[in-house]
Amino acid sequence: MATATAAQQRAHSKVEYDAFLAACPSRDLLNRISGKWVALIFAALGSDGPRQPGDVCAGEPRPMRYSELSRTLTGVSQKMLTQTLRSLERDGLVSRAVVPTVPVTVTYELTDLGISLHHMVRGLKSWAETHMDDVIANRATYDTRTD
Repeated sequence: MATATAAQQRAHSKVEYDAFLAACPSRDLLNRISGKWVALIFAALGSDGPRQPGDVCAGEPRPMRYSELSRTLTGVSQKMLTQTLRSLERDGLVSRAVVPTVPVTVTYELTDLGISLHHMVRGLKSWAETHMDDVIANRATYDTRTD
C-alpha cells in the first residue's frame, strides 16, 4: 500500500466534502459565511475608502479599525461584531493586527482567502441593492393575496 503525500491526502479529502450531508464541515462554513454581518463586514473591508449611504463598496480591500467597522455597520452590537470578527479570524478569512498605542489600535483586514470570498459577497450585496424594489413589490403582492 503506497503512502499518500499531504497534498494527495488534502485533494482526496476535498472530494469528500458535500454540504448536503449533515456532518460535512463545509456546511458549518456555509452557515458562518451566510450570516448577515459577515456579508456586510466583507463589503466594508472591501471598500477602498470612507463611504456615504448609497456608495458602492468597490475598489481594493483595505484594513479598517474596529471603531470604523462599528460605525460603518450601523445596528451591529459590539458583542456581535466582536464574535463575528473572531470567527472570521479563526477561519483565516480576516486578520487582526493590534498596535500597542494608547488606546490600543486594532485593525482588521481580509486575508488572501478572504479576498477570494469578498468578490462573491460584493456581487451578492450589489444584487440585493439592485433588486430590492422588485422584492418589496413581490412581498406586497404576496401579502395582499387571499389563499
